[in-house]
Amino acid sequence: MNVLVIGSGGREHALVWKIAQSPLVEKVYCAPGNPGTARLGENVDIRVDDLPGLLDFARRQKIDLTVVGPELPLSLGVVDLFEEYGLKIFGARRNAAFIEASKAFAKELMKKYQVPTAAYEVFTEVDPAVAFIDRIGTPIVIKADGLAAGKGVVIAQDRDEAVQAVTDMLSGSAFGDAGAKVVIEEFLRGEEASFLAFTDGKNIIPLASAQDHKAVFDGDQGPNTGGMGAYSPAPVVTPAIHEKAMAEVMRRTVDGMAAEGRPYRGVLYAGLMIDGESVKTLEFNARFGDPECQPLLMRLKSDIVPVLLAVAEGDISNVRLEWHDEASVCVVMAAGGYPGEYRKGDEIRGLDGGGAMDDLVVFHAGTTEKGGRYFTNGGRVLGVTARGATVKDAIDKAYQGVVAIEWDGAHYRRDIGRKAIGR
Repeated sequence: MNVLVIGSGGREHALVWKIAQSPLVEKVYCAPGNPGTARLGENVDIRVDDLPGLLDFARRQKIDLTVVGPELPLSLGVVDLFEEYGLKIFGARRNAAFIEASKAFAKELMKKYQVPTAAYEVFTEVDPAVAFIDRIGTPIVIKADGLAAGKGVVIAQDRDEAVQAVTDMLSGSAFGDAGAKVVIEEFLRGEEASFLAFTDGKNIIPLASAQDHKAVFDGDQGPNTGGMGAYSPAPVVTPAIHEKAMAEVMRRTVDGMAAEGRPYRGVLYAGLMIDGESVKTLEFNARFGDPECQPLLMRLKSDIVPVLLAVAEGDISNVRLEWHDEASVCVVMAAGGYPGEYRKGDEIRGLDGGGAMDDLVVFHAGTTEKGGRYFTNGGRVLGVTARGATVKDAIDKAYQGVVAIEWDGAHYRRDIGRKAIGR
């Protein structure tokens, strides 16, 4: 088989890494890819939003399966386009990917189909939004309605911060069109977890549990990012919580999407807030989380290609997933200043040493390569991912990899996975 992976981040490097291990696969292409994916397959210089270019390449190269990594091409309808031409592709169709492309739609869907979530209102003007903030009080959560690369959420601790966030979003200065509508919701207390599942629009197969670390600084302080690290399994997802998440969140959502004429096929990501035995849904994503994808694929024992094919063909009733018993941890190394302004072009040192350990993979996210040397080229630069007998073992190994790698201004959290040890 020839497989095409669309995307250029750490998630896509992890997908290429796992797909390339399959005995079913002859060659993997990645568009546009990164220096990490180039080591495992062939990078193709096509942007993720160049749908005609991607289609033309897939047809010319006789691609047997295309796997979509990021949300943008899904929201633009790449799956619809490929299927129109009879090509097999893994991902949600455009009207199903809307569950991520519009937070207002997702909240309305949850309300209609009784998926537990926070109380909320949707606004397009500042004054009514501020009146709602005054009524609810702080802390309060303000979300840009559209796609904002995982950074369109502000947890405002006081009124001034909340009003500023609403004003910035609705004026268009913060997230452009993505913030032309905002969702304001009550602040939920508890511990977050990431719950992912494969679905063909009817059957649902959960992946192992995982937990992301959104805030840029230790102790969940500072602004939200696309994710500073993740680990699996997440002890906060007990068997009882898992059962509740499947029944009240995933089942109701998949059935609700089907009832709305938006059958969901692909991987569905639910961000959950867990407080004791209570489970509430923070958001949905229409793709693998990044960085959750990295530790999950490190733990997945099964060949992923038959799974992706079964989803693309619309029937996963015979799919079974096997997992390594060990834990896995991904620590994101970011450019200094991220998620604000950051510098590019700093040389990365120690990659060979950091990536030479057993059960450790350095996934590239924002890098570029020139003459065999690697340089920073994004906010999140690397995802150092390790597997160990326990979460603590995996943490220790991942940080051994992290400290072997350096560049000017490199930043990473030092507490990834600590919550798991606390449990």
